[in-house]
Amino acid sequence: MASPPPAPTKEFRPYVAPETLLPEFTFRAVVLGAVLGVVFGIASVYLGLKIGLTTTASIPIAVLAIGFSRGVRRTSILENNMIQTVGSAGESIAAAVVFTLPAMIFLGFEMEYTHTFLVALTGGLLGVLFMIPLRRYLIVKEHGRLPYPEGTACAEVLMVGETGGASAGKVIRGGLLGAGYKFLMGGLGLWRSTPAWSPGFYRGAEVSAEISPELLGVGYILGYRTSVIMAGGGLLSWLILIPFVKLFGENLPTPLYPGTTLISAMSPSEIWNSYIRYIGAGAVATGGLIGLIRSLPTIWDSFRASAGQLFTTARGNGAEIPRTERDLPIGVVVGGSLLLAAFIWAVPAFQMNAVGAILIVIFGFFFSVWSWRVTGVVGSSSCPISGMTIAALMGTCLLFVALGWTGHPYTAVALTVGAVACIALSNAGTTSQDLKTGYLVGATPWKQQTGLAIGVLTSVVVIGWTMFFLNASRTQVTPIVLPGYTLEAATPAATVQHAGGSFLERRLFGIPGVPDGKYLFDPSTREARFQVVDGIGSADFPAPQSRLMAVVITGLLERRLPWGLVMLGVAIALFIELLGIGSLTFAVGVYLPLSSTAPIFLGGVVRHFADRRYKREPDASDEIPGTLFSSGLIAGGALVGVLLAGLSGWVWDAASGHTVAEILALGPRLLPAFSAANLPALLVFTALGVWLLREAGREQ
Repeated sequence: MASPPPAPTKEFRPYVAPETLLPEFTFRAVVLGAVLGVVFGIASVYLGLKIGLTTTASIPIAVLAIGFSRGVRRTSILENNMIQTVGSAGESIAAAVVFTLPAMIFLGFEMEYTHTFLVALTGGLLGVLFMIPLRRYLIVKEHGRLPYPEGTACAEVLMVGETGGASAGKVIRGGLLGAGYKFLMGGLGLWRSTPAWSPGFYRGAEVSAEISPELLGVGYILGYRTSVIMAGGGLLSWLILIPFVKLFGENLPTPLYPGTTLISAMSPSEIWNSYIRYIGAGAVATGGLIGLIRSLPTIWDSFRASAGQLFTTARGNGAEIPRTERDLPIGVVVGGSLLLAAFIWAVPAFQMNAVGAILIVIFGFFFSVWSWRVTGVVGSSSCPISGMTIAALMGTCLLFVALGWTGHPYTAVALTVGAVACIALSNAGTTSQDLKTGYLVGATPWKQQTGLAIGVLTSVVVIGWTMFFLNASRTQVTPIVLPGYTLEAATPAATVQHAGGSFLERRLFGIPGVPDGKYLFDPSTREARFQVVDGIGSADFPAPQSRLMAVVITGLLERRLPWGLVMLGVAIALFIELLGIGSLTFAVGVYLPLSSTAPIFLGGVVRHFADRRYKREPDASDEIPGTLFSSGLIAGGALVGVLLAGLSGWVWDAASGHTVAEILALGPRLLPAFSAANLPALLVFTALGVWLLREAGREQ
């Protein structure tokens, strides 16, 4: 039985912009929106690779647009809306890209820039096109019933800014503070970036926190309840499961599958990587699927109502339609979608067959409609993108199994299908929020839709580059020996230079007794001499969502999953659901390193104290002061993090091999005891939290 429609929300009468054409689709609005989209897109790539989470960028971009209007050159409310519309595409696409495409590395393939660029481009454009014919129903007809929380809040910010009440000062102050803090800690090394404690009386346990400003800001925006649940998952992994494995496995005489070394010789991080991440993967997959099942009535209602609206809405002559109701022509939608599907099939970089191209269109449209509807109810931040992507991947893989398309070569095809669908549904949700904002401020829909397409085109260029840059910045080459294995003469391999010599480079996958990864082989003996450890998948950038996608694909197509560990994760998620708690948030905590969830929890604690001190509704979605300042912390900290990642690979002195990052690190040389101690780092981070608490109570 279909669920009843959501109850009407508090009436929010749209702001009617005058029909005398205000500046809207201007060159300066598009350029500024594209620039801000690139900035927040880079920050989202950084966050997505680090913790598997991102935050919405629409409101901070709207506030910065208003600040530009007041500080540089006066812009109209419609121009400011166009700025946030163009800019918001960068964040949504970046999140979906880093949730999926780095899985290429975990599946044993090279991650190629051309493939990344094309997948992001097609998925982003499909997300915009699929939503155009449904705008009138989901935005206009359902006004007052679908709240679209971020879109409505963004419209309120733009309207207040039009009358002089909003300021970009908080975002700017947060950005400068986040950048300065990150540089002093990560660049100069004045205090420890990740305080850690391993109690000797409790073997295997470890408590740590990466005290970065961007993670503190993420925790504040997520809120106290969400951060507490996530931290609970982290404590389960690092204070219960890892010590449990250590206690019962340290006397084993041989490695325990899927680990390759003795448990007695493993650190807590190695135990997490070898065993706990599979438990977390099972929990996250289960939590995502439970969310999908709960949403099925909403999905069905949305699809049925939207399809009916699409076939029954009669459109008149373009001249007879008011400016605020003009969408891009339906021919652009249909023709563009078909061209993109044909493009996916025809371009070799996609490595896609006809069935895969058809699946992309089907999954992309279905999940985009679902994403738009659910985003209208719960908002972009709460839309379970990873759960939808897992569902798309499972559907694709099961169909491949039915067709006999199993084995390693088909894993890349399945991932591409899921990646395009994920990017499409992510950008569809953002598109819906932007069009809701435009409806409330009296924008022109076709101009917004064009602006969204431009935002896609500009952001995808830097998103892939940023991901590759961060991967290269943390890639390490270490000596290794693979006893009993030599590279066969017929195996294709690239020739690369390393340590003054030539080597054959080859990525190995699925070979018994040989850990998956990339290796450098001696050309004469064809024996392994070095292993190339990618930055993505390391402790700096674990890319948890992408690793989960790889686990799902290999488990179904190659049957390589340690199902016992995965089923433990499934049982944990079901147990948490029985307690009446959302299992997906808890499961993400199980899956992430505690060093990432701990600072997010501390940000949630700051939000809790701020709500109590300033007498606000706990974790309210319309909280503006602290959210804006936290957005600045995220942007500033993430951008400096990307800069420092680049400096770590920039060799300053060729003779000594010293990098710029090593030269900048004054703390370990001038203040070795202070910079290595836990207490000073915790005190500095506490001061940052107090600053955030203070800013959360200031309106300007």
